[in-house]
Amino acid sequence: MSELTVTLLRLGYLALLWVFVLSAIGVLRRDLYGTKIVDRRGRSPRAATAGAGGDAARSVPPSGARAPRGSTSPTRLVVTEGPLRGTTLPLGTSAVLIGRAPSCTLVLDDDYSSSRHARIFPQADQWWVEDLGSTNGTFLGDQRVDRPTPVQPGMQVRVGQSVLELQR
Repeated sequence: MSELTVTLLRLGYLALLWVFVLSAIGVLRRDLYGTKIVDRRGRSPRAATAGAGGDAARSVPPSGARAPRGSTSPTRLVVTEGPLRGTTLPLGTSAVLIGRAPSCTLVLDDDYSSSRHARIFPQADQWWVEDLGSTNGTFLGDQRVDRPTPVQPGMQVRVGQSVLELQR
């Protein structure tokens, strides 16, 4: 082999080692800093995290579901405690999916919540909360939710470290 061939093989091997090192650093970075939430609608990252609006159409309420229409029906879901404190979601005719997954309506950055933790949905002129098989559970007041349970405005729903309320 010529000297030029040996030099090119050494440089190629060195480049391959650097590609491997940089890919290992990228994997470690993703593990340490978590999933990046991608803004698919051109909104600010804070608004994308809150997920107000469009994602609600993806969660399907049970058949016969309809939004409560009385003057006493809640119009918004407010996070009163936790990392997203102050976040408000308008309530419509669709269910609100809560969890860590980017496809949820309300995306929580919380180690104590599951990827698809709970949902709040309208049915029979009132709002209901349902745990979706989460590890740490969903609580309505101090009671653990084990089946769909009606939620009155002002009642506290605890999902991980966050507390949510339906408000008028």
